[in-house]
Amino acid sequence: MKNNTLFIIKTIPVWKAILYVLLSLIASAVTATILLSSLYYFQKQFGSVAFIVNILSSLWTISILSPLFFGLILFSYLFLFYRVEKKRYVSFEFNHMIREVELIANGNFNHKVEERAEAGLNQLAVHINNVVIQARKAIEEERRSEQIKNDLVTNVAHDLRSPLTSIIGYLNLINEDGYRDEVELRAYIQIVNAKAERLHHLINDLFEYTYVQNKETLVSDQSINIEEMINQLVVQHRIQIQAANMQMRTFIKSDNPVIVGDGNKIARVFENLIQNAMRYGKEGKYIDLIVRDSEQTVEVEVKNYGKSIPSVDLPYIFERFYRVEKSRSEYTGGSGLGLAIAKSIVTLHGGDIEAKSAMGTTSFVVRLLKKR
Repeated sequence: MKNNTLFIIKTIPVWKAILYVLLSLIASAVTATILLSSLYYFQKQFGSVAFIVNILSSLWTISILSPLFFGLILFSYLFLFYRVEKKRYVSFEFNHMIREVELIANGNFNHKVEERAEAGLNQLAVHINNVVIQARKAIEEERRSEQIKNDLVTNVAHDLRSPLTSIIGYLNLINEDGYRDEVELRAYIQIVNAKAERLHHLINDLFEYTYVQNKETLVSDQSINIEEMINQLVVQHRIQIQAANMQMRTFIKSDNPVIVGDGNKIARVFENLIQNAMRYGKEGKYIDLIVRDSEQTVEVEVKNYGKSIPSVDLPYIFERFYRVEKSRSEYTGGSGLGLAIAKSIVTLHGGDIEAKSAMGTTSFVVRLLKKR
């Protein structure tokens, strides 16, 4: 309050301040004269109150009290002038704030309402700025979502076009009898089948990615023993691992690795990571699945010993359609959504996932909250 008063006083021009002081002195003198005249008038007209009038008159004649009385009158007039200036100041600042808000309303969301010295106006300015910040964040999020949607459509169109073009081409050859013998016909049919399976896989990944992107996606509360799940996944991938001429090893370093979540979704996370390790870690021959735990989390590391991921690519490895080797074809790369799906599922479960890569090793570490 004291700072507000001093600030408002500083805004008053010097000439006006001098004028207010002079007017206050004149008004105080006139008021004091009128009061004294009134006292003498009452003394003459009403003898019954003469005693009270004499006391007041004697108090006025005291050298100490008379300046205080005059000073009180002077302060009262100065306070009235201060109130006038404060009202003018508040009105001016309020109108200025209205113009600032109109500027923001016209789309200038980078503009910040200037904070004021007056407590009420300052609080209003702070709240307006907070609303603008939230609106700006919402607009940026909307733009980012729109860009993500556009990128997704572009990438999907690109990934769908290639297999569809091949399917149409080979079907036209078959329809026009453009094959030499039954062996070549079977080869064409196998190619068409492989392209169709790739399309089916891509579409399933797209549906899965879109589904897990919804923050309100229901996650069932099942007790999941991670050790049992890992052992089941090893059995399920045994044929694929053998076909890839690789070995899968498990290292369980936890006595009770139990979490709460959706078993199907969590299994999808590890399936995607194992498929990724099989696809890009063939040079290392081994895939290690390591289970650890701490007081609050269960940690699963999926490690392969193939070619490492460049450090410049690590921050983007979980983005949809991102591929480390930009030249990878559909035969060497997946849909580009596997790691993005894995990250979204882990996030839905309140956990986190990170990628680490050094010379000759690449690890994906998943941390999930342990059941309490």
